[in-house]
Amino acid sequence: MITPAVLRSFAGGLIVAAGILGIVYLSGGSGDGTTVKKMSEEDMKTELAEKGYVIHTEKEWQQQEDVVASAKADAEKAAKEAANAKKANTKEKTEPAAPAAEQKVVYKTVVNVSSGMTSIDVGRTLETAKIIPSALEFSQEVERRGLSGNLRPGIFEIESGMTTDQIIGIIFH
Repeated sequence: MITPAVLRSFAGGLIVAAGILGIVYLSGGSGDGTTVKKMSEEDMKTELAEKGYVIHTEKEWQQQEDVVASAKADAEKAAKEAANAKKANTKEKTEPAAPAAEQKVVYKTVVNVSSGMTSIDVGRTLETAKIIPSALEFSQEVERRGLSGNLRPGIFEIESGMTTDQIIGIIFH
């Protein structure tokens, strides 16, 4: 049974505990032992780059979008010219055309290499753009040559007709 003395002791314990918690709360302690680290902008960029993130300024991002828009416009223009040429060829059927030689499709892409990227990141970009068959093989070739730390930041135009040696020569130094 709870006696008045036990109840007073319990209430006193609650008051002491609430007081201690109030002091800790008001003194600004977080209670979990962690501290908030103030970081400079460069520290934040470095930490994000180490974790695999690519950081662009607004200006760099806009430049990349402009290059992509320009490439799309060029592709649309080339497609329209090809369609017009095809229409002109179908109208001029004065003599039978010789069978067209098999045309090889050449893919072009613009690669924006920024600090913090790795050879596998570049390889994935080139693989997605159908420039190289395998990002892993490209990365392994760069590693084999010892050029993984020599990635040059910048914007590069790469074509599918280029050899691996040419691509590595352009992007790595």
